[in-house]
Amino acid sequence: MKKSLTRYALILLAGVFLGAGLTVERAVQADRAAHERATLSHLPLRELRTFAEVFNIVKAEYVVPVSSHELIDNALRGMVNNLDPHSQYLDPRQYRHLRVDTTGRFGGVGLEVTEYKGFLKVVTPIHGTPGGRSGIKPGDLIVRINGTFIQGLSLRKAVRLLRGRPGSTVTLTILRKGQARPLTFRLERQVIKIHSVASRLLAPGYAYLRISEFQGGTGKGVTRALVRLKAENHGPLKGLILDLRDNPGGVLNAAVAVCDDFMNSGIVVSTRGRIPSSDVVFRAHGPDLLHGAPMVVLVNGGSASAAEIVAGALQDNKRAVVMGTKTFGKGSVQTIMPMGNGGALRLTTARYFTPNGRSIQNLGIAPNIVVHEGKFVSGTPGGFLRETDLPGHLANPNPPKAAPKRRALSPATRKLLDEDFQLREAFDLLRGISIFRHFRG
Repeated sequence: MKKSLTRYALILLAGVFLGAGLTVERAVQADRAAHERATLSHLPLRELRTFAEVFNIVKAEYVVPVSSHELIDNALRGMVNNLDPHSQYLDPRQYRHLRVDTTGRFGGVGLEVTEYKGFLKVVTPIHGTPGGRSGIKPGDLIVRINGTFIQGLSLRKAVRLLRGRPGSTVTLTILRKGQARPLTFRLERQVIKIHSVASRLLAPGYAYLRISEFQGGTGKGVTRALVRLKAENHGPLKGLILDLRDNPGGVLNAAVAVCDDFMNSGIVVSTRGRIPSSDVVFRAHGPDLLHGAPMVVLVNGGSASAAEIVAGALQDNKRAVVMGTKTFGKGSVQTIMPMGNGGALRLTTARYFTPNGRSIQNLGIAPNIVVHEGKFVSGTPGGFLRETDLPGHLANPNPPKAAPKRRALSPATRKLLDEDFQLREAFDLLRGISIFRHFRG
């Protein structure tokens, strides 16, 4: 990242990844030490005696033996999991997985999910993974995994059912709004390497850049992609489409780094919580690698967390037009706090706010221009007759000079735009803004 950001190294902002967590490491030792001293002086002794009493009864009289370790582990999970959908106690094995996940390499099926009424709700199928290719959609509700009804299972156990040896298969039973019967999907597990940045020129001067999630190296990946696009274009870009659809979020610092590439200055996001170290303002320092060229940001209901931060920052700073449908609405910050046993606590510690002070928790980012998904259907050629079609028409005495030949869209670009209505609308808007700027001088 271009700038150091005080105290925070990485901040986790997405929901629960299937094998791909999004992490935070932050220097909170002073705050925690002070909090622990205050807590020790106000321990709820009566409630702790009740806890010890229940522990001893279960340990002695439950129908089958239960280890002390398992009872304490379950108690910790229950204490944290009931706070909100994103707080979680991670045992040492889960914490190791989480740290590996942020590198962008993990095993699984490639679905980003959150807990919903005892089931797993799909936030985003990750592009380029078995889940992304399966036809599973954001909002789908997973009710069975390999035939096992998962309502009532902990999130940890449900995720464990989804994981397995690469090459093995898992069958998901899904409920989808508008479908009368459950849908069944059979996915092959694999080790997944996520490349979070993809880019291409759509036409001379107009570029497309997609971010599938925000990993530690996403900021540098965007910078490299912009340099490559300008070199391929043999000059500055006239405009850029930034595609954040179905992006579940990720590392906050990566979101700030991406905004740094498109903004010379200004607030990107601020976080506010109960303890002083949670109150931080993140600013862009530039330079804007597009030199002010127009931008359109594409979002949808699968755009969450860090993706919403980028969309909100570019929208509030009037740097880009946001197009698509309303985003997911996750506006909370999770901090990863390593524990002495090798595990960690993932705890919601703050809310984040856009530059204009908006909290998008449960509301999402509303696009400037609403465009729903669909396919472009070209009109029937022909229609009206023209003067030139009439037999014996008079010739024009002042024939126009030959206009400079316009470079047609490549077949690949035309196919891409025909299959993605939102992208076509963004491309047309981007060209319109560029032409308007040209005539305005």
